[in-house]
Amino acid sequence: MNGISPQLQNQITQYQQVQQQLQNVMTQKSQMESQRRELQRTVEELAKADGDVYRNVGMLLIKVSDKAALKDELEESLETLGIRIKSLERQERDLSEKYEVLGEAINRAMGNAPAPRAAPAKDEDEDY
Repeated sequence: MNGISPQLQNQITQYQQVQQQLQNVMTQKSQMESQRRELQRTVEELAKADGDVYRNVGMLLIKVSDKAALKDELEESLETLGIRIKSLERQERDLSEKYEVLGEAINRAMGNAPAPRAAPAKDEDEDY
């Protein structure tokens, strides 16, 4: 980064850090959404189950004596995951905005400012 001002170097470093944070948040959100889908399927299957139900505890399968309590526990986990996903969505939105602002600032500082947006044509059908 020779020939670049310290301020621009700092912005580029911030840009890279925000990019990494954004990627981490997106990965976490994707994993939690996958967990939520799996939990939803589990709750649906539990509702259909007529016979014995077993729970995976480590390397063991343990027979569940109270299906209603298990259902409540699973639904509570679903709710918790939903809250966490919403929090990650907010973080993702905030980081995306910061990422765009830093990118634009870096482009301007390097003389690569985007061209101004053209105003929409008044009546595009007049040409036909």
